[in-house]
Amino acid sequence: MKTLGKVVLWLLVGIVVLAAVGWLALRRPDIPYATLEAKYGATGADRYMDLPGGLHIHYRDQGNPNGPTLLMVHGYSASLVDWEPWVKALGDRYRIITLDLPGQGLTRSPADYKAWPDGYVQVVDQVTDKLGAKHFVLIGNSMGGMVSWTYALAHPEKLDGLVLVDAAGWGEKPKGALIFKLLMNPTTAALIKNLDNRAMVKQGLQAAFQDPKLVDDALVDRYAEMSRAPGHRDILIHLQQGRVEATKDKLATIKVPTLVMHGRQDQLIAFADGERFAKAIPNATLIAYDGVGHVPMEQIPDKSAADLKLWLEAKVYPAAK
Repeated sequence: MKTLGKVVLWLLVGIVVLAAVGWLALRRPDIPYATLEAKYGATGADRYMDLPGGLHIHYRDQGNPNGPTLLMVHGYSASLVDWEPWVKALGDRYRIITLDLPGQGLTRSPADYKAWPDGYVQVVDQVTDKLGAKHFVLIGNSMGGMVSWTYALAHPEKLDGLVLVDAAGWGEKPKGALIFKLLMNPTTAALIKNLDNRAMVKQGLQAAFQDPKLVDDALVDRYAEMSRAPGHRDILIHLQQGRVEATKDKLATIKVPTLVMHGRQDQLIAFADGERFAKAIPNATLIAYDGVGHVPMEQIPDKSAADLKLWLEAKVYPAAK
């Protein structure tokens, strides 16, 4: 029996050692901003601005400089690149500002930066002020949708319209992607924070895009590599563990024209949440997309951009025709 006990003990020790070796082998260092900027920020349209508190914001200001302004806010762990299909489709008529939120893309943030509850709303306000955009339509996808309706509550006087694309905010935990579930738990988040996350990123993107063929190696590389910018991983974990929740009473105060766009097959934020936004915001318009997931602006860019264009011309900027 003593011999058996020793064998079991040594097996347990071996398992622990192997697990530790495997964990160490999967650790990945930060990727310097200079490396990421050379790869993802050299289009000629990329710009940077410094904001109070040590923020160095990456943004693009494209399209028709004399047209009405659209400001587009990306989703969780994403970047301004997500909006490029819409920029191309709408840029002849509209001035389009896109930005990387702190903790994502190529935007640099101080080590102690906290996004919620007010950080991202403040960033949107400061960026638009510095760029001279006094009135604009605010467009947000997923977490960026949460930023957008929160901004609409704080600064209604600046908005001409609001567009929520598969927006977050009803308190439901993200579905369909393992990485979100792991990051919501402080213990597992700490364990996986510095590990190679490429496989989980790919699974999360496949859940978002609905069509696996759209999730190629370049897309996975961009998300995985940008998440390894210095300081990004801490902010991304913080975002998953603290959210702003929508209520009918809050949303009922939004008076600007509002468009809700939502994929019926969204595996991350249920289509029912889009319906809830459309019902809670007075006179909101709902467009539902059959066979579409979490990112209509990328999965069906031409159709979704055309729908947005028609709504803008009908509800917000009829003179832009």
